[in-house]
Amino acid sequence: MTITEILFYAFSAVLVVAALGVITARNPVHAALFLVFAFFNSAIIWLLLEAEFLAIVLVLVYVGAVMVLFLFVVMMLDIDVAQVKEGFTRYAPLGVIIAVLVVVEIGSVVWVKHLGVTSDAAASVATEGYSNTQALGELLYTQYLYPFELAAVLLLLAIVAAIVLTMRHRAGLKAQDIAGQVSVRARDRIRIVKMTSEKESDTPSAENQA
Repeated sequence: MTITEILFYAFSAVLVVAALGVITARNPVHAALFLVFAFFNSAIIWLLLEAEFLAIVLVLVYVGAVMVLFLFVVMMLDIDVAQVKEGFTRYAPLGVIIAVLVVVEIGSVVWVKHLGVTSDAAASVATEGYSNTQALGELLYTQYLYPFELAAVLLLLAIVAAIVLTMRHRAGLKAQDIAGQVSVRARDRIRIVKMTSEKESDTPSAENQA
Protein backbone atom coordinates (compact mmCIF):
# COMPACT_ATOMS: atom_id res chain seq x y z
CA MET A 1 0.00 0.00 0.00
CA THR A 2 1.45 3.33 -1.09
CA ILE A 3 1.50 6.56 0.88
CA THR A 4 -1.18 7.99 -1.43
CA GLU A 5 -3.57 5.16 -0.59
CA ILE A 6 -2.87 5.53 3.12
CA LEU A 7 -3.63 9.27 2.97
CA PHE A 8 -6.75 8.60 0.91
CA TYR A 9 -8.20 6.13 3.41
CA ALA A 10 -7.23 8.34 6.37
CA PHE A 11 -8.89 11.48 5.00
CA SER A 12 -11.88 9.45 3.79
CA ALA A 13 -12.42 8.14 7.33
CA VAL A 14 -12.21 11.67 8.73
CA LEU A 15 -14.64 12.83 6.04
CA VAL A 16 -17.17 10.16 7.05
CA VAL A 17 -16.85 11.17 10.71
CA ALA A 18 -17.36 14.83 9.81
CA ALA A 19 -20.42 13.98 7.70
CA LEU A 20 -21.91 12.06 10.61
CA GLY A 21 -21.22 15.05 12.84
CA VAL A 22 -23.19 17.29 10.47
CA ILE A 23 -26.39 15.27 10.86
CA THR A 24 -26.00 14.36 14.54
CA ALA A 25 -24.81 17.66 16.07
CA ARG A 26 -27.46 19.27 18.25
CA ASN A 27 -26.11 22.78 17.82
CA PRO A 28 -26.64 24.17 14.28
CA VAL A 29 -23.38 26.13 14.51
CA HIS A 30 -21.49 22.93 15.35
CA ALA A 31 -23.18 21.21 12.39
CA ALA A 32 -22.03 23.99 10.06
CA LEU A 33 -18.47 23.73 11.41
CA PHE A 34 -18.53 19.96 10.84
CA LEU A 35 -19.62 20.66 7.26
CA VAL A 36 -16.67 23.03 6.80
CA PHE A 37 -14.39 20.27 8.09
CA ALA A 38 -15.97 17.83 5.62
CA PHE A 39 -15.35 20.28 2.77
CA PHE A 40 -11.69 20.58 3.71
CA ASN A 41 -11.25 16.79 3.71
CA SER A 42 -13.00 16.54 0.35
CA ALA A 43 -10.62 19.16 -1.04
CA ILE A 44 -7.63 17.16 0.20
CA ILE A 45 -8.98 14.01 -1.46
CA TRP A 46 -9.38 15.91 -4.72
CA LEU A 47 -5.78 17.07 -4.39
CA LEU A 48 -4.73 13.43 -4.07
CA LEU A 49 -6.66 12.74 -7.30
CA GLU A 50 -4.71 15.59 -8.97
CA ALA A 51 -7.81 17.76 -9.33
CA GLU A 52 -6.24 20.82 -7.73
CA PHE A 53 -8.55 23.31 -9.43
CA LEU A 54 -11.69 21.67 -8.03
CA ALA A 55 -10.08 21.46 -4.60
CA ILE A 56 -9.23 25.17 -4.52
CA VAL A 57 -12.69 26.12 -5.83
CA LEU A 58 -14.31 23.98 -3.13
CA VAL A 59 -12.35 25.75 -0.40
CA LEU A 60 -12.80 29.27 -1.80
CA VAL A 61 -16.46 29.06 -2.84
CA TYR A 62 -18.05 26.73 -0.31
CA VAL A 63 -15.85 27.19 2.74
CA GLY A 64 -14.92 30.82 2.15
CA ALA A 65 -18.28 32.15 0.99
CA VAL A 66 -21.26 29.81 1.30
CA MET A 67 -20.47 28.36 4.73
CA VAL A 68 -19.61 31.79 6.16
CA LEU A 69 -23.02 32.96 4.97
CA PHE A 70 -24.64 29.90 6.55
CA LEU A 71 -22.89 30.60 9.86
CA PHE A 72 -24.05 34.23 9.87
CA VAL A 73 -27.63 33.19 9.14
CA VAL A 74 -27.61 30.43 11.75
CA MET A 75 -26.18 32.72 14.44
CA MET A 76 -28.63 35.53 13.63
CA LEU A 77 -31.73 33.33 13.69
CA ASP A 78 -33.39 32.06 16.84
CA ILE A 79 -33.50 28.36 16.03
CA ASP A 80 -35.71 26.10 18.10
CA VAL A 81 -33.55 23.07 18.85
CA ALA A 82 -36.54 20.95 19.88
CA GLN A 83 -38.25 21.58 16.54
CA VAL A 84 -35.05 20.72 14.68
CA LYS A 85 -34.77 17.41 16.55
CA GLU A 86 -38.42 16.68 15.80
CA GLY A 87 -37.76 17.18 12.08
CA PHE A 88 -34.73 14.89 12.35
CA THR A 89 -36.80 12.03 13.73
CA ARG A 90 -39.53 12.68 11.17
CA TYR A 91 -37.22 12.36 8.16
CA ALA A 92 -34.94 9.71 9.67
CA PRO A 93 -36.48 6.77 7.69
CA LEU A 94 -36.00 8.63 4.40
CA GLY A 95 -32.42 9.43 5.35
CA VAL A 96 -31.74 5.77 6.19
CA ILE A 97 -33.13 4.67 2.80
CA ILE A 98 -30.95 7.17 0.94
CA ALA A 99 -27.89 6.14 2.98
CA VAL A 100 -28.51 2.46 2.13
CA LEU A 101 -28.83 3.32 -1.57
CA VAL A 102 -25.56 5.24 -1.50
CA VAL A 103 -23.79 2.34 0.26
CA VAL A 104 -25.19 -0.11 -2.31
CA GLU A 105 -23.99 2.08 -5.19
CA ILE A 106 -20.50 2.44 -3.72
CA GLY A 107 -20.40 -1.29 -3.03
CA SER A 108 -21.40 -2.08 -6.61
CA VAL A 109 -18.61 0.15 -7.95
CA VAL A 110 -16.05 -1.55 -5.69
CA TRP A 111 -17.39 -4.99 -6.67
CA VAL A 112 -17.16 -4.22 -10.41
CA LYS A 113 -13.61 -2.92 -9.94
CA HIS A 114 -12.75 -6.09 -8.02
CA LEU A 115 -13.92 -8.17 -10.99
CA GLY A 116 -11.31 -6.49 -13.15
CA VAL A 117 -13.67 -4.51 -15.36
CA THR A 118 -11.83 -1.46 -16.64
CA SER A 119 -13.29 1.80 -17.83
CA ASP A 120 -11.99 4.66 -19.91
CA ALA A 121 -13.11 7.08 -17.17
CA ALA A 122 -10.85 5.47 -14.59
CA ALA A 123 -8.26 7.72 -13.01
CA SER A 124 -4.87 7.48 -14.64
CA VAL A 125 -1.46 8.66 -13.56
CA ALA A 126 -0.78 12.10 -14.98
CA THR A 127 2.35 12.73 -16.99
CA GLU A 128 5.04 15.14 -15.84
CA GLY A 129 4.09 18.76 -16.35
CA TYR A 130 0.36 18.01 -16.52
CA SER A 131 -1.89 20.77 -15.17
CA ASN A 132 -5.47 19.99 -14.28
CA THR A 133 -6.34 23.69 -14.31
CA GLN A 134 -4.93 24.16 -17.81
CA ALA A 135 -6.75 21.11 -19.14
CA LEU A 136 -10.03 22.23 -17.62
CA GLY A 137 -9.60 25.74 -19.01
CA GLU A 138 -8.91 24.40 -22.50
CA LEU A 139 -12.08 22.29 -22.37
CA LEU A 140 -14.24 25.15 -21.06
CA TYR A 141 -13.06 27.69 -23.61
CA THR A 142 -12.91 25.38 -26.64
CA GLN A 143 -15.20 22.37 -26.63
CA TYR A 144 -17.71 23.61 -24.02
CA LEU A 145 -17.51 27.34 -24.74
CA TYR A 146 -21.21 27.87 -25.56
CA PRO A 147 -22.58 25.92 -22.56
CA PHE A 148 -20.13 27.79 -20.33
CA GLU A 149 -21.26 31.17 -21.66
CA LEU A 150 -24.91 30.12 -21.34
CA ALA A 151 -24.36 29.19 -17.68
CA ALA A 152 -22.65 32.55 -17.10
CA VAL A 153 -25.60 34.43 -18.66
CA LEU A 154 -28.08 32.46 -16.53
CA LEU A 155 -26.14 33.30 -13.37
CA LEU A 156 -26.03 36.97 -14.39
CA LEU A 157 -29.82 36.96 -14.92
CA ALA A 158 -30.30 35.38 -11.49
CA ILE A 159 -28.17 38.11 -9.87
CA VAL A 160 -30.08 40.88 -11.68
CA ALA A 161 -33.43 39.30 -10.76
CA ALA A 162 -32.44 39.09 -7.09
CA ILE A 163 -31.40 42.76 -7.09
CA VAL A 164 -34.63 43.82 -8.80
CA LEU A 165 -36.77 41.88 -6.32
CA THR A 166 -34.87 43.43 -3.44
CA MET A 167 -35.02 47.02 -4.72
CA ARG A 168 -38.66 47.02 -5.81
CA HIS A 169 -40.99 49.52 -4.13
CA ARG A 170 -43.57 48.08 -1.79
CA ALA A 171 -46.23 49.75 0.28
CA GLY A 172 -45.01 50.57 3.77
CA LEU A 173 -41.38 49.86 2.90
CA LYS A 174 -38.91 52.16 4.63
CA ALA A 175 -35.90 52.61 2.38
CA GLN A 176 -32.55 53.89 3.61
CA ASP A 177 -31.33 57.13 2.00
CA ILE A 178 -27.55 56.72 2.01
CA ALA A 179 -26.88 60.04 0.26
CA GLY A 180 -29.03 61.94 2.76
CA GLN A 181 -27.25 60.29 5.69
CA VAL A 182 -23.82 61.15 4.34
CA SER A 183 -24.66 64.79 3.53
CA VAL A 184 -26.39 65.52 6.85
CA ARG A 185 -25.11 68.46 8.92
CA ALA A 186 -24.97 68.68 12.67
CA ARG A 187 -26.97 71.92 12.89
CA ASP A 188 -29.83 70.25 10.98
CA ARG A 189 -30.13 67.48 13.57
CA ILE A 190 -29.07 69.10 16.84
CA ARG A 191 -30.66 72.17 18.42
CA ILE A 192 -28.93 73.85 21.33
CA VAL A 193 -31.37 75.53 23.71
CA LYS A 194 -30.07 78.13 26.18
CA MET A 195 -31.91 78.25 29.48
CA THR A 196 -31.45 80.39 32.53
CA SER A 197 -30.31 78.66 35.64
CA GLU A 198 -33.04 77.91 38.15
CA LYS A 199 -32.75 78.92 41.77
CA GLU A 200 -32.90 76.40 44.55
CA SER A 201 -36.32 75.76 45.97
CA ASP A 202 -37.28 77.85 49.01
CA THR A 203 -39.15 74.91 50.58
CA PRO A 204 -37.50 74.01 53.90
CA SER A 205 -35.82 70.65 54.02
CA ALA A 206 -36.82 67.80 56.30
CA GLU A 207 -33.92 68.48 58.70
CA ASN A 208 -35.01 72.10 59.17
CA GLN A 209 -38.59 71.00 59.84
CA ALA A 210 -37.35 68.62 62.51
